[in-house]
Amino acid sequence: MPFYLPASLNPLSGGLTPRQIVAELDKYVIGQHKAKRAVAIALRNRLRRQQLAAELAAEVTPKNILMIGPTGVGKTEIARRLARLAQSPFLKVEASRFTEVGYVGRDVESMIRDLVEIAVAMVRDERYREVQATAEEKAEERLLDLLLPARPPAAGDDTAARNEHAAQTREWLRAQLREGKLDERTVELETREQSMPMMQVIGGTSMDDLGLNLKDMLPGLFQGRGRSSTMKVPDARAHLIQEEQQKLVDAETIDRTAVDRVEQSGIIFVDEIDKIAGREGGHGPDVSREGVQRDILPIIEGTTVNTKHGMVRTDHILFVAAGAFHVSKPSDLIPELQGRFPIRVELDALGRDEFVRILREPRNALITQYVGLMATEGVTLTFTDGAIDRIAELAALVNERTENIGARRLHTVMEKLLDAVSFDGPDLLEKSITIDTSYVDATLADIATNEDLSRYIL
Repeated sequence: MPFYLPASLNPLSGGLTPRQIVAELDKYVIGQHKAKRAVAIALRNRLRRQQLAAELAAEVTPKNILMIGPTGVGKTEIARRLARLAQSPFLKVEASRFTEVGYVGRDVESMIRDLVEIAVAMVRDERYREVQATAEEKAEERLLDLLLPARPPAAGDDTAARNEHAAQTREWLRAQLREGKLDERTVELETREQSMPMMQVIGGTSMDDLGLNLKDMLPGLFQGRGRSSTMKVPDARAHLIQEEQQKLVDAETIDRTAVDRVEQSGIIFVDEIDKIAGREGGHGPDVSREGVQRDILPIIEGTTVNTKHGMVRTDHILFVAAGAFHVSKPSDLIPELQGRFPIRVELDALGRDEFVRILREPRNALITQYVGLMATEGVTLTFTDGAIDRIAELAALVNERTENIGARRLHTVMEKLLDAVSFDGPDLLEKSITIDTSYVDATLADIATNEDLSRYIL
């Protein structure tokens, strides 16, 4: 999924230093300073590489990162926030979703194709914003043509007077349109149906995975049939703007820019890489683990992948891999793959103190989210400091007694805590609610201290 940020925070234009990158990450991720330093250096090195001579820049490859740590400690969030800062095409995949070549499932090259699709959407959206004003002007003229069709001249008409009257009427309609007074009127315009030919595809694959670009091979099948549609003026205006944007933007330029952006600044986050670690045992359901590793290896080393938008070289794509490594360990990966992740960072498990900070400090803090949600119902929700401390303490206690799922436990605890408030919120007469220590204990303490209950409820 693509992310956008103002140019002032774009490292390629503003030149954020590693220290500034860490400061930006600190606004959303608590702790994990070593991991933040590693990704900040990797991002800054991209800017440094772009300042080198072309011959030397081609030799400088990204230093891929392997994050090691239990679930719920911020591995994915760090990578996501990094992509937002870099305004780079970013894709998160799970290593366990891929299968070895020859097995039914997704092949590893599909991650590059998916990343290119994300980059194309990013670039297209940027180009559309650049031509937005022109497209709106053209769409407005077309809409006025629909609202005020040209009248054929009658015999004996004064051409000059008729044209002047038509121009005045058109300007009056334009003013009405801009003021929204014509929003309830309907117009009829020509649209094109998107058609897809019926065909059978092997389960677990897609047309792109099969390497078939049917739109190029059989263009007539995909052009769609024109049909007349009746829609209200606002809908027609949005449709016409989109059509004009498509006319004003060159698709080939978008493809070239997107492919270049993927090659120079793409980021792929490979989660659950520990699930494909482990030496081959030669039997059982995990027989293709090492095969998947060997398939991923060329992508990370640098190869050329064929996509419908062009050939993509993966030499300079940054790969950030992450895994809990509870059962296996990084040394269980094949040696060649280990060597492609020279930077290894171990993330710390989260405890009570970190939970308190997570509830209070980030811009997207859980407390802030729930207060905002209930404010939409007119309910003023207030948390005391003691309540926040108690919530963190109970979450840490449940993590210790059951499975440790890190900060994700806070979501479960908060949902259980505010279940009654969320359900009764619209009907409450008293619109001011204070969550204090006694409220937390009354709602959660018995469940948290009962190991059997907490295992299933929290």
